[in-house]
Amino acid sequence: MRETDVIIIGAGLLGCFTARNLTRYDMDVTVLERENDVCRGVSRANTGIIYSGYDTKPGSLKSKLCVKANREFESLCDDLGVPFSRTGSLMVGYGPVADEVIRKKYEQGIENDVPGLRLLSGVEAEEMEPALAKGITSALYSETTGTVDPWDLCIAGYENAKNNGAEFVFGAEVTDIQRVSTGFIVSTPNETWHAKAVVNAAGLCADKVREMGEDPLIRVFPKAADYMILDKPPVQNGAGGRACTDYSDRVSHIVFHETEDGKGLTIVPTVDGNLLLGPTRRKLSEGKAADHSFGTEADGLGELEKLCEEVVPGFDLSTRIRTFGALRPRPYYVDLKDGKYVKNDKKINDVCILEEDGLISLMGIRTPGMTIADELGRVIAGRAAEIAGKTDANEGFDPKREPIVRARDLSPEERSELICEDPEYGEVVCFCMDVTKAEIRQAIERGANDIEAVKRRTGAGFGKCQGSRCYKRIIDMLAKK
Repeated sequence: MRETDVIIIGAGLLGCFTARNLTRYDMDVTVLERENDVCRGVSRANTGIIYSGYDTKPGSLKSKLCVKANREFESLCDDLGVPFSRTGSLMVGYGPVADEVIRKKYEQGIENDVPGLRLLSGVEAEEMEPALAKGITSALYSETTGTVDPWDLCIAGYENAKNNGAEFVFGAEVTDIQRVSTGFIVSTPNETWHAKAVVNAAGLCADKVREMGEDPLIRVFPKAADYMILDKPPVQNGAGGRACTDYSDRVSHIVFHETEDGKGLTIVPTVDGNLLLGPTRRKLSEGKAADHSFGTEADGLGELEKLCEEVVPGFDLSTRIRTFGALRPRPYYVDLKDGKYVKNDKKINDVCILEEDGLISLMGIRTPGMTIADELGRVIAGRAAEIAGKTDANEGFDPKREPIVRARDLSPEERSELICEDPEYGEVVCFCMDVTKAEIRQAIERGANDIEAVKRRTGAGFGKCQGSRCYKRIIDMLAKK
């Protein structure tokens, strides 16, 4: 049996950032993940939006964490070497019902102390985003909303936690949790650990993990979503030879489309220059809910295309380069009826944390879960450190992480200098995304052990050909390693 102070179950965004914040303390931290890499569950697919905080209930922990996290997000991304774009957002309405929702969001944001909020007329909104369908009746502008790649953020949190001493064990599905007088015995198929505290950050499986030692109280009922990615517009030469992208025929802000019967389309100009469209909102069949299927469905994509035609009539959807599905966790209290646990109608509007004698469970953390990952991780880490009796500071904690240098982000002069230092930066493997052999090599050296892991660390395979030209070379490099 192996000894550790705190075990975290799950290496998604919340698991990785809880681990990062636990390494601020002088203790042993172990993260158990059933997949072979981080960010393979619910964290891997979402809109990538860093929310400002006007969409959360005033006075809630979620609101406090969201506003604080948004304010400090540049600093976090600077520390971790993660690209972040504060594009601002525009929530647009078409009709009196949507106008009332927008007005309430504005008032809620003011109560939450969200900076940079403005109510706009339809004319003002159309001037800001002329590609949107005419007839906007009101809009809410939020200047602090931003966007980031979810996997970039998660991988950065993982690498920083690992560099500060956290141990990550992959292929380690937790099969049993037993309470003992000194903490917990946590079992996987290959190893057993003893820990003083356990943080359950298992995402879609958080309820199943919790119920290894507790009676059902809250369960996660996922909903499915479909997304679409549009190719980048033509690239032009900018100042200093840098690439610049012209979005004049599309949108420049994150756009939330508020319909008369609820939220419609969301449009996100990503940090890589593509446009992300989605999500749809559809129910999962019981079988697909059980196996956590991340696939898209034809009906969902058809709905997405219809929304695009309605909201941005000028979009050329033939520039679509890929689609993907996501699962959105929704926690509900459950009641025992006729020998079966069923969800009741009691809504959970705040961050849902259950603490039971040293077992801390994060139950169905949803939007704005990515925004608050580090701030919530800090709260959970502080509590876990208290339970473990390990509150002394780690004097060697380093909040910074050096990213892999991306050749595509450099000027020609900077790139030439880098090639002199490392000739493999002069050998392009993925031409669509301009990813070099040096970047792929470094990704593998940092722990990427399959195509998907390399793709998420470098961008190779995310372009127009979706890996048809570069995957063979990447597989060869993985095989040699």
